[in-house]
Amino acid sequence: MRKLAFLILPGVALLSLSFRGDRDGEVDMHTIGLIKKEAFHNSQVMNTLFELTDVNGPRLTGSQGLYNAEVWAAKQLKSWGMKNVKIERWGGFGKGWQVDRAYVAMRVPYYQPIIGYPRAWTPGTEGLLTGDAVLVRADKPEELYKYKGQLRGKFVVLSSLSNMTQPNFTADARRLTDEELQKIASDPVSDAGATNLSRKPSPPARRRVNHRPRIDSFLWQEGARAVVSGGRGTMGTVFTSNGASRRWDAPPVLPEMEIGSEQLGVLGRLLEAGKHVTLEMDSWTTFLTSDSTEYNVIAEIPGTDPELKDELVMLGAHLDSWHASTGATDNATGCAVMMEAMRILKKTGVRPRRTIRLALWTGEEQGLLGSRAYVKKHFGNRLTMKLKDDQKKVSAYYNLDNGGGKIRGIYMQENEEVRPIFTGWLAPFADLGAATVTRRNTGSTDHISFDEVGIPGFQFIQDPLEYGTRTHHTNMDSYDRVSVADLQQASAIVASFVYHTAMRTKKLPRKPLPAVNTSPDSYRR
Repeated sequence: MRKLAFLILPGVALLSLSFRGDRDGEVDMHTIGLIKKEAFHNSQVMNTLFELTDVNGPRLTGSQGLYNAEVWAAKQLKSWGMKNVKIERWGGFGKGWQVDRAYVAMRVPYYQPIIGYPRAWTPGTEGLLTGDAVLVRADKPEELYKYKGQLRGKFVVLSSLSNMTQPNFTADARRLTDEELQKIASDPVSDAGATNLSRKPSPPARRRVNHRPRIDSFLWQEGARAVVSGGRGTMGTVFTSNGASRRWDAPPVLPEMEIGSEQLGVLGRLLEAGKHVTLEMDSWTTFLTSDSTEYNVIAEIPGTDPELKDELVMLGAHLDSWHASTGATDNATGCAVMMEAMRILKKTGVRPRRTIRLALWTGEEQGLLGSRAYVKKHFGNRLTMKLKDDQKKVSAYYNLDNGGGKIRGIYMQENEEVRPIFTGWLAPFADLGAATVTRRNTGSTDHISFDEVGIPGFQFIQDPLEYGTRTHHTNMDSYDRVSVADLQQASAIVASFVYHTAMRTKKLPRKPLPAVNTSPDSYRR
């Protein structure tokens, strides 16, 4: 057995790297070489991304597009030789919904097509509607009373009181600097260098109140015809969101299109100046009510060690997306990387001691629904902390869901005992920009479902690129916004982490079990 020793950073102990070691604390450089070769020279990650995005389209939870993607992913994983592949039911979801046609334009004072998308779970117009527009500026229900009796038969241009667009002097895309990564590594609390995606847990007591249901009820009761809203995106980017409830008994709402800030600004300025504005809208949306069951996609590489094969190493990402684009960076990239990591491990012929299990989750955008249901079924209830026997069998869960940027390191989720392990595993990838290990928590995606029941769950640190500025939940979240080199790098690192976790004699160290979770919706975006 040949060993290498080298210094990672000043003040950090020498790490022992082996070519074919499987003992705890060693790094198998021979297998890492195979992984890198397969990841960079025979990559299939962009083919997988193409199928998930361009071919299957938007994948809103409950839509036909998501179901088609589940079927394709399961078939592809089987073709790569994965075992125990299944599309596993996790529970009822409510009404499915999808967009069949959408068009909105200004007709008066001149014709101008508008970039717009229906808000999720809102009805369509089911034909072309034309009518006068009226401006409603309101952030809270009590600000609506002055419009009482003025909205019947009108198109409501719903604009925030604070809606304003300014020139942007900052680049949309960026990578984390060395200084930012050092800050992330050294400061377990500060947000400096974070990707500004609000992916940290928010204290429930400070949660923003959602006033839209009361606003929607007022507009419906006043007899308005349709709603145009939005205003978060710039330069043609439109952020989409949930516009109504998916519940079977949801109250009625109006057809609504979300548009970008510049075009919302045009309408607002014209109407504030007293100009006559006429809009037209033609949208068709379908509520899918025949089956409310939703699913996760599961696949495995079975373990080979007689004593460890019943233990698990898990990796995953969420397959569902929003509907204005094809959900490339949120989160087809994560799914493509995790599928590619499985393909790489299978192709290189490694024989993991533990079973490696992949999960492609659904319902993440509505509150980690798929992963939480899976964890509750297989490992334990986060609300009661009543744990199942299999909870003890999971060494770790690894997640990827911060866009399409390369991996720069990993969040330890306050599990300080994994620091030397992760530092060693990242060492062979320092030349690819990945070296940061931070004690910080990061929230709001599927590793939280595991962390909540005491299973080590980890999310990788990624370069933000355009995620927070241009692609996250927008009509720009497409295949074109992805870097192939970044996904290849991420695939190699994930494959290596999963492999080394599967080969350790011991499972990864665990934090103390968390207390009973008294806030069911915590970590929810």
